[in-house]
Amino acid sequence: MFTFKRSAVLVAVTLAVVFAPAMVDATMYLSDDPIVIGHRGASGYRPEHTLAAYELAINTGADYIEPDLVSTKDGVLVARHENEISETTDVAEHPAFADRYTTKMIDGRPISGWFTEDFTLAELKTLRAKERLPQTRQQNMLYDGRYQAPTLQEIIDLAKRKSKEQRRIIGIYPETKHPTYFDSIGLSMEEPLVQTLHANGLRDRWAPVYIQSFEVSNLRDLSAMTKVSLVQLINSSGKPYDFVVSGDPRTYADLITPAGLAEIAAYAQGIGVNKNLIVPRNSAGNLLDPTTLISDAHTASLIVHGWTFRNENTFLPTDFQVGDPANPAFASNYGNAIAEYELFFSLGIDGLFSDNPDTAVEVRNTMFGGGR
Repeated sequence: MFTFKRSAVLVAVTLAVVFAPAMVDATMYLSDDPIVIGHRGASGYRPEHTLAAYELAINTGADYIEPDLVSTKDGVLVARHENEISETTDVAEHPAFADRYTTKMIDGRPISGWFTEDFTLAELKTLRAKERLPQTRQQNMLYDGRYQAPTLQEIIDLAKRKSKEQRRIIGIYPETKHPTYFDSIGLSMEEPLVQTLHANGLRDRWAPVYIQSFEVSNLRDLSAMTKVSLVQLINSSGKPYDFVVSGDPRTYADLITPAGLAEIAAYAQGIGVNKNLIVPRNSAGNLLDPTTLISDAHTASLIVHGWTFRNENTFLPTDFQVGDPANPAFASNYGNAIAEYELFFSLGIDGLFSDNPDTAVEVRNTMFGGGR
């Protein structure tokens, strides 16, 4: 399996800068085993993108936690799935903000609701998070109203604190959401992201950080601004929005050809791909034969992280669903997610994003002899 080899000396230097004066065993960061990324935290168990979700992901063994980043009106990076926040906060219940309901064009689509860029951080902190998938994860609604939207700095602080407590390295894996859109309204994301990372000692290739984006141009910009690892996100259809704006005819499919992967390797260290690009499904949801994407990417010296892995039947291929589809609870009941993890780990994937990191860690550790 291709993966970055991190020198113990270089890792120890990074730890001394970032996590001092903690006594952290640097060798715990050195592993060829695939990493487990807490997707928006442990979002299978808590409302996503909350400190509670991130902390639970860490406590259940995740190696990295993933914040999707958007900007506030005053230029602070905060973690939300989208800049439109009616699905993930109680903003609709705040009469003082009723007049901020609006419709905007986001990546070429009209979206109606409330948007982070119309709120200062202080205003956003008056809101409370709620479960984004209440029909599937009704149990998470128990925690609605308890948590705020965290800032990037708060997430880094959590990762540092938990690294000290658990004597292992907890990395962060931020995604820049809609960077072309935020550029268009004067809230460029790259500069505050890099400034925050560098101010926290996260500035080189050995730092426990990956920055990811579905767009290309901002990753190219970031490659000139920082030495931390970059990951090109690739969906199973469509194209990067900056390609739409620039008139570039290429699609995501073009980016995973040998030529496309070689081009990505010029500015990034990895790809983060829709898992259906690794093991496709037919129209009935059944798995087909694996593609050569992992080996193709490794040939281009790129790591491969797959998304998104979840335990519920509704997200699993038909092969791994369990129970009677006529049962009203079928979609939200757990299927044989362990079999899906085993399949992808066996194919040589370098890491994966999971809403249920405890399940992913359990399988990873069983297959690779104890984990990181």
